[in-house]
Amino acid sequence: MVDSALRAGARAAAPRRPAIRRFSSPFRRSVAACASLGAVLALPLPQLGLDASVLAIVMQVVLLILCLGTHEAAHAWSAWKCGDSTAKDEGRLTLNPIVHIDLWMTILLPGLLLFMTQGRFVFGGAKPVPVNFHRLRHPWRDMSLVALAGPFSNLLLAVLFLLLYKVLVLTGWYNGAADFIEERKYDLLPIVMKAMVKTNLLLTLFNLVPIPPLDGSRVMAWLLPNDLRSPYLAIERFGMILVFILLYGGSGFSSWLYSSIDTLYIWLRNLVSLGGRW
Repeated sequence: MVDSALRAGARAAAPRRPAIRRFSSPFRRSVAACASLGAVLALPLPQLGLDASVLAIVMQVVLLILCLGTHEAAHAWSAWKCGDSTAKDEGRLTLNPIVHIDLWMTILLPGLLLFMTQGRFVFGGAKPVPVNFHRLRHPWRDMSLVALAGPFSNLLLAVLFLLLYKVLVLTGWYNGAADFIEERKYDLLPIVMKAMVKTNLLLTLFNLVPIPPLDGSRVMAWLLPNDLRSPYLAIERFGMILVFILLYGGSGFSSWLYSSIDTLYIWLRNLVSLGGRW
């Protein structure tokens, strides 16, 4: 997630000034962090094929935190390349997940939900990356590029985890590997790798939904005419409510989302395996 003052930029031209949105309480920071799947995970775990064992959950949570850190670092890197060094100056241009962790959204809330639902549901996020809208060379276009960098990093991570899954299943280069390839698909490590493929595809697709303040909304804001940008971005205050209505309001969005994840997974699997040649 990128943390910026887009609505200010949508109004009449303003003098150059810091455009980093500051949140005065942990609750408001948490709401902002929820907004992106670079900063958000809100899913029923069994639908992603996650193993229910404690070890598998711990491994997936650790890998998820690393993926969220990569997502946020991608935002920071792209902002820096587009002319804004705010995130870099604040130490966010790093793959070190510690600097991207929000105590409540990244650790306490997901852990509490995992415990209360016995691993069936988790919701969490990372700290949003600060971006000074007015320091970008081409603010509206560059903000969309900064936003797209996060989901693109998750797509690349999905490919990486899929490669690891294929190598592990084919070679058995890990402790306790089963003797046969078909059996290895159900070993703990390959299961975790496959789960992380689908988790990163979820982060990619859901993040692109054009509901402010999800990353897809930054692209939509760039494409909209000037007079529509401000009212569109004003939806941001209700954004997470709309997201939850989409997910759990019987709209069919969840079914579409998971169906799209499965479709994209099959496409990536064919790409990585070169059409099933290995």
